[in-house]
Amino acid sequence: MIAYLEGGLLKKESDRIIIQVQQIGYEVLVPAFVMASLNARALGETICLYIYYHQTERQPKPVLIGFNHEAEREFFERFISVEAIGPLKAVKALNCPVADIAGAIESKNVSYLKQLSGIGERMAQKIVATLQGKMGKFALIREDTGHVPESAAEAGNEAGADLAEQVVAVLTGQLGHRPAEAKQMVDAALRRNPAIATPEALFEEVYRGEAMNDR
Repeated sequence: MIAYLEGGLLKKESDRIIIQVQQIGYEVLVPAFVMASLNARALGETICLYIYYHQTERQPKPVLIGFNHEAEREFFERFISVEAIGPLKAVKALNCPVADIAGAIESKNVSYLKQLSGIGERMAQKIVATLQGKMGKFALIREDTGHVPESAAEAGNEAGADLAEQVVAVLTGQLGHRPAEAKQMVDAALRRNPAIATPEALFEEVYRGEAMNDR
């Protein structure tokens, strides 16, 4: 299975690109928000994408869907867990930044979700019902076209890290926050709720704190 591609930008179309890795050209579908980040990239320039690989009995031809960051791919995997939203429908639907979509889900903003391509009132409500309370991490993604995805070596071994260190590592390595900023956000969340015991719960508390600050 293909999970990551790094190579030259060979061709751009409205909803897909071809990326050349050595002597092989891979066709990769990209959501609108990813294509927007690639519009300024010149042909021949080296790009790197995290890949969601889709192949089923009904879809025997492999489909590659590309994202700038690992967290965006993870969001996509959560998004397609909603009933009746498959990978190809989701690619077309995601015409807004992931952080904004995740924030709308967390705040139950059905009107915003209806702006997504192919998403009506009933589907928007279903998205909220399925994913609300699980999107705080993705609502914290920072817009940063210059952010370079971390390698496995740069990420380090987080297995032995404590809860706060794990979340700070994701905020900085995957979501684009500065280390001092990430530590401050996590410390504030733990002061508000010292009983937090999982990374998922800590991300949700960090998001709630940031959402209150934005009001």
